[in-house]
Amino acid sequence: MTHQNIHHTELQRFATDAFKGAGLSAAHAAVIGADLVKANLRGLDSHGVSRIPMYLERLERGLVNPTPDMKVTKVAGAVAHLDADNAMGFLPSHLAMDTAMDLAETAGIGMVGVHRSTHFGMGALYALQAIERGYVSMIFTNSSPAIAMWGGRTPFLGASPIAAGVPGGDSAPFVMDMAMTVIARGKIRLKAMRNEPIEEGLALDSEGRPTTDANAAFEGVCLPFGGVKGSVLGTMMDLMSGLLTGANYGGDVKSLYFDHSEPQNVGHMFIAIRPDLFMSMTDFEARMAEFNRRIKSLPRADGCDEVLMPGEPEERTEAERRASGIPVTDNVLADLRAVAETFNITAISQEAL
Repeated sequence: MTHQNIHHTELQRFATDAFKGAGLSAAHAAVIGADLVKANLRGLDSHGVSRIPMYLERLERGLVNPTPDMKVTKVAGAVAHLDADNAMGFLPSHLAMDTAMDLAETAGIGMVGVHRSTHFGMGALYALQAIERGYVSMIFTNSSPAIAMWGGRTPFLGASPIAAGVPGGDSAPFVMDMAMTVIARGKIRLKAMRNEPIEEGLALDSEGRPTTDANAAFEGVCLPFGGVKGSVLGTMMDLMSGLLTGANYGGDVKSLYFDHSEPQNVGHMFIAIRPDLFMSMTDFEARMAEFNRRIKSLPRADGCDEVLMPGEPEERTEAERRASGIPVTDNVLADLRAVAETFNITAISQEAL
């Protein structure tokens, strides 16, 4: 499928205008616009601007609150509970990560559980947010059923990505963001939108049969990475971010794509840790620099030019796309043109580069 390169500032302008048109405040719309484009910049196009029409539909149907009154309640010394008031998940997630870091500033560690939220986009957003303030972080979320419990044949657990970050000082930070599935469900959705096949071993159709048809896979069951180990981790994600926070859990999270019956009530968990708890910040950063040096000096496998820290490929993609533009496929551009007409906003300028 052909594509056009669009400058990231133009995509961000468009996304912000679209969410303002849907009733969000200028500040909230700007956050979501920046977050979606950040996913595109880092190469995670499945979580970028292609999702705008779907998010807008849920806002239009009243399944997401465009003007939420989010409330943070401190429930223990270093723990808080956040009621997202059914907001776009990006908004309570940034607030929760900031709150966790504020708690960690004095307690050394902070934890915030979120309920009554919605899909929060790319998990790495919040790891990067913590890294920017110099904190170690762990981020959990649950999601609608996408994979079977090990031994089961119907969707029960969510793809539920886990993210984490460790600041690197002057060295590359550690940034992890991965779903419990062999491939993120959003990537299968993107393949389906492009009418492209998926590889074998990623998913089953709705009848439980292996498939390479992206549309059949999207309506079926994703396979957990690592077999039973992925299923077990997916279970932990649902317990930590769903059951523990008071959000929906155990198969009750509503589908972002197919279920418009009621709000999702997604749960998230954010943990922030000060990296200077056991040593000075100077010593911590020196140890991270040495860790990076050792990784770079490892013997390379056949055909591998370089050993990379998790998060480095995305950083390099971002640098490249900031310079050359973000590739947006023609079908996504067509969807965004329809959004521009619906909300009477300026369409994406293809001359932005």
